[in-house]
Amino acid sequence: MKILVVGSGGREHALVWKLAASMRVRRMWCAPGNAGIGLEELACGSGRVECVPIPAEEIDVLLEFARSHKPDLTVVGPDNPLALGIVDRFQREGLPIWGPNQSAARFESSKVFSQEFMERYGIPTARAGTFSDAGEAKEFARTLDGRCAVKADGLALGKGVLICQNKEEAYRAIEEILVQRTFGSAGATVVIQEFLEGTEVSLHALCDGRTALMFPTSQDHKRAMDQDMGLNTGGMGTYSPTPFLSGDELEKVGRSILDPWLAGCAREGIDFKGILYPGVMLTAQGAKVLEFNARFGDPETQVYLTRLENDLLELLEASVAGSLHRIELRWRPDVSVCVVMASGGYPGAYEKGCVIKGLDQADQIPGTKVFHAGTAMKNGEVVTNGGRVLGVTALGRDLVQARNAAYAAVDRIRFKGAQWRSDIGWRAMKPS
Repeated sequence: MKILVVGSGGREHALVWKLAASMRVRRMWCAPGNAGIGLEELACGSGRVECVPIPAEEIDVLLEFARSHKPDLTVVGPDNPLALGIVDRFQREGLPIWGPNQSAARFESSKVFSQEFMERYGIPTARAGTFSDAGEAKEFARTLDGRCAVKADGLALGKGVLICQNKEEAYRAIEEILVQRTFGSAGATVVIQEFLEGTEVSLHALCDGRTALMFPTSQDHKRAMDQDMGLNTGGMGTYSPTPFLSGDELEKVGRSILDPWLAGCAREGIDFKGILYPGVMLTAQGAKVLEFNARFGDPETQVYLTRLENDLLELLEASVAGSLHRIELRWRPDVSVCVVMASGGYPGAYEKGCVIKGLDQADQIPGTKVFHAGTAMKNGEVVTNGGRVLGVTALGRDLVQARNAAYAAVDRIRFKGAQWRSDIGWRAMKPS
């Protein structure tokens, strides 16, 4: 088979790496890819993955490439092309593609739609309000004593959520998003959710329109600094599984979310084929959905795919074909930990083009895989090309062993201004 993967981040490198392990894949392209993706070898022995310089949002150009090269399946990684309708465009041309269509992608591309959908179908979530007027938004925030999350309605690179602890912070967040338009048109409307206390976990489910197969739990680390301090980022690291839900508890929580979600999709004619990724807060009153995403998480993909035993290609084909009811997911019992190495200054301004050293030495640590995110090749060297640069991922028999391996690999990698959190998995290691 010939495969086209769309995207350039750590999530896409993990997807490419796992797909390349399938003996059925004879040729693979990634648009636009990154330095690490271009070094991946196909397990069938037919060469390396080819990076093609087409940005993920250039739907017309991607469509023309697919018409010309005829991939047997296109796999879409990021949220933007999904929101722009890449799946609909490919399907109209009769080109096989995996990912939710534009209507289904609204679960991520519009927090207003997602929140109202959850309320319509009794999916457990936070008390919330939707506003385009700053005054009305501030009045609602006042009723919550300012303890809330202020969320831009549209896509904002994972940074469009401002957590507030008091009224002053809430009013400032509302001004920043609705009035100053820090996130541009994505902030024309905001959702304000009550602040939920508890432990946050990431859930994933592979869907085919009728069936949803639940993944194990993982836990992302969104804040830039240790102990969840600093600014929100796209994710500074993660691990899987977490100790916060037993198998039975995960099944119960999953069904409380997925059963009404599937029923609501059927009622509203939403044919969701792809990954549904709910962010969930485990509160004293039960699990509540903070938001939905319509694609694999990043860096959650890195820890899931290093643990997944199934052939990923088989799973994606079943998702497209509507035959997931015949599939059983299989997982390694190991723990996987991913530590993100970021550019100095991220999530603010940062420098690009810094030479990365030590990648070969890091890869020599058993059970370790360095996934590239913001990297490029320049004069034969791997250089930084983004905020989140690498996802250093390691497997271990338990969290301590996996963490130790991941951080040992981090210690071997060097580039100017490199920063990372030193506490990935800390909530699971706190004394009870």
